[in-house]
Amino acid sequence: MLEMILPIVGLTLAGTAVMSNDAVQTLGTFMVSNEKTPWWKLWAAASSVLVTTVLYSWFAYGGDISFGRLDKIPFVTVEWYHALAPAVLLLLTRYGIPVSTTFLVLSAFASTVVFEKMLLKSVMGYAIAATVAYAFWMILSKYLDEKKKVKPDHERAWRIAQWGTTGFLWFTWLSHDLANIAVFAPRQMSVEFLSGVLVLLVSVLGYVFYTKGGKIQQIVIEKSSTSYVRSATIIDAVYAFILLYLKQVNNIPMSTTWVFVGLLCGRELAIATRMDRKVKKVFPLVAKDFMKMMLGLSVSIIIVLLVQEVS
Repeated sequence: MLEMILPIVGLTLAGTAVMSNDAVQTLGTFMVSNEKTPWWKLWAAASSVLVTTVLYSWFAYGGDISFGRLDKIPFVTVEWYHALAPAVLLLLTRYGIPVSTTFLVLSAFASTVVFEKMLLKSVMGYAIAATVAYAFWMILSKYLDEKKKVKPDHERAWRIAQWGTTGFLWFTWLSHDLANIAVFAPRQMSVEFLSGVLVLLVSVLGYVFYTKGGKIQQIVIEKSSTSYVRSATIIDAVYAFILLYLKQVNNIPMSTTWVFVGLLCGRELAIATRMDRKVKKVFPLVAKDFMKMMLGLSVSIIIVLLVQEVS
């Protein structure tokens, strides 16, 4: 009986935690730049992409919704300590800490070798995102002041572009991070199991939009000009292409949180440099995000050691 309950509990906790933490970082700019749009319309749009993405992976990968990213992490019988990881993630989410769900959840299942590869790829992702963002916004800021409002006759075009880039980003992000949920499920899901997962994810996503991202949304709001539709569109596009590139590198799961934080770090530093603002004023913001990342990594390492001790 317990063998049937624990996977469901783990998957429910993981689905809730991933949607409440990592998903907000992906959809955060979409929410904050569309504050005047009813939350349920944003939810409906995001849900349609979510359902399409999950179904695509389910059909394309023979019942697997992780896009094959769990090839190096075989399915195992779920124990209590596996469900502990997403429970800790939910607790950290409650306090607005944008930690890596990849490390926290998959660390309970991955071997030490796979965990090291995940960490290495995530560090590489952070470095690439920060470097690309810094170079890109150094050039962009020379020709475009993102704080200037979009001209009324250009507003509609930018709004359409933003919804399009958000959809592309959301699909790309899901192809990375669905593995953090699917790790609790059989690699070949039945139609009934798949239906339950979709209901869970769509429901939690609705709560995220209803609460406007919760405390995690603060990481987006406190950055420069993220509430402007033009800035949100550009951020989403750059983030999506970086994730797409990293997805092609190999099938090893990685922290999309680290990539997102790296992108915002590079962007903030570039804008500060271009606007002749003292970089030291930006540093506390960047350092705070980095320390939160390190907190999540520390918890993940503790979970890895705990699993090795009790398994």
